[in-house]
Amino acid sequence: MIDAPRRALLLALASAVLVAQAAAAGATGAAGVQLDALTWTELRDRIAAGHTTVLLPIGGTEQSGPHLVLGKHNVRVQALAGLIAQGLGQTLVAPVLAYVPEGSIEPPAAHMRFAGTISIPEPAFETVLESAARSFRRHGFKQVVLLGDHGGYQKSLERVAAKLNREWGQSGCRVTALTEYYRASQSGHAELLAARGFSQAEIGQHAGLADTALALAIDPALVRRELLAQAAQGGPALGVDGDPRRATAELGRLGVDRIVAVSIAAIRARRPAP
Repeated sequence: MIDAPRRALLLALASAVLVAQAAAAGATGAAGVQLDALTWTELRDRIAAGHTTVLLPIGGTEQSGPHLVLGKHNVRVQALAGLIAQGLGQTLVAPVLAYVPEGSIEPPAAHMRFAGTISIPEPAFETVLESAARSFRRHGFKQVVLLGDHGGYQKSLERVAAKLNREWGQSGCRVTALTEYYRASQSGHAELLAARGFSQAEIGQHAGLADTALALAIDPALVRRELLAQAAQGGPALGVDGDPRRATAELGRLGVDRIVAVSIAAIRARRPAP
């Protein structure tokens, strides 16, 4: 029979082994699609082996009511980009761009009226997108996909893609502003929720049922559940459009599945010919 101190030691050792194995598995998974989890020589070899599609996830740092964290878009777009890349194969995910146009700073407008929102000018944002795409092309990527999780800068993504595609012509590298991704996260998810009996007043446009359900499906830590009622009652004064009280991770997974499936199909349809 094993005495109590020895049993405790064995349990501690077993726990340490499990933690180490989980950490190793997480690192391996991240290195599977995350560009910044690779060394430069690993990336070089991946590109040479045909991994020539790169997703640039674009989030934003903005208020989403009292119940959703400021980095909601950033966490969400990185997770979804990873799922899309895994589904596509031979695809990598660039680091998330978290600094985006969010409206006038002085005087503050839109989300800038709430603490924590960070805004940059559209020209600066578009320059960053353009330079990132040029970097990817220089390293051998053939398809650069701009995944924008926020509505306010969708036109910027389209302008940058159009400019670079005109310039690059038939060089073999294309930039795609994947509007299908954003539509699936908005109207596409809303349609699925409406089909299950939820009203548009609940679903909302920002920090309502749809937004909160997606956050719960991606990472429950993004949501302050104890503040859902306050968010619903406060409405626009607290930065909320919709009613998040009946949001669940299950409802959010409907949106995740729609976004991933639609995005994979749209990217495949635009892949340059070999």
